[in-house]
Amino acid sequence: MSDPTLHHVTCASPRGLHRIGYAEWGAAGSPVLLCVHGLTRNGRDFDRVAERLSDRYRVVCPDMLGRGTSDRASDPSLYTVAQYLADCVTLIARLDVDELIWLGTSMGGVIGMTLAGLPGNAIRRLILNDIGPVIGAGGAGRIADNVGDDPSFDSFEDGERALRARMGEFGPHSDEDFRYLSRHYVVRRGGRWAFHYDPAIGTTFKAAAAGGAAPPLWPFYDAISCPTRVIRGSLSDILSEETAQEMTRRGPHAQAVRIEGVGHAPSLVPDAQIDVVERLLTD
Repeated sequence: MSDPTLHHVTCASPRGLHRIGYAEWGAAGSPVLLCVHGLTRNGRDFDRVAERLSDRYRVVCPDMLGRGTSDRASDPSLYTVAQYLADCVTLIARLDVDELIWLGTSMGGVIGMTLAGLPGNAIRRLILNDIGPVIGAGGAGRIADNVGDDPSFDSFEDGERALRARMGEFGPHSDEDFRYLSRHYVVRRGGRWAFHYDPAIGTTFKAAAAGGAAPPLWPFYDAISCPTRVIRGSLSDILSEETAQEMTRRGPHAQAVRIEGVGHAPSLVPDAQIDVVERLLTD
């Protein structure tokens, strides 16, 4: 696979300016597929998706604020959906397109739901990967237990092993698949190896989790008018089967697909999972 083109775009916040990095594959005139990652991950999670689809789509994968190649927030209170939403609106303006397809995993899906529920948005098809308007409190608590710590390792291999232990919910992966999930996540920092995100992300997330269940996003979901698809890991503790089925009955009446033997969240790295995404782009 050829390497993507790497870019940055300058975004605004109440604390000033920051830069968001993004990777891009495919031809400029092709339909845009915007892929947005989960809480502590980064845009290079979608490399395999881009490899499959960049002959037909302009695949754009941002690193949200505090992750990957993007700046860290000057104030941890900026790590909110409102700021991520504003940054994505700026990115879409930079891409200079009137419409796009949004593929969002976990947090990336929350941002997508919020944007797709607003008047005048550019989303023409929405694919939500293991996320819905109601977030399971047990799953949020589990994530809060890990997010925000800042381990360091003697070697890349040590970091990869630690990451693999944390990502058991992702389900079975080959060693090659897991290298895809690690190679842009376990990085050199200060002569050692560390995870590629700002640990301060955990400050806001832990505070929200400690406050109890997040407010349901049904008002945003019910306002969505574009075709919507939802992928659920059969063992997910973030998106319940009950919520996934409710999503098929209200709002945009999403089509739901279940991936067996996987919790939160399907990584979209194994070929069979990319097959699902490819089908949902046109079904």
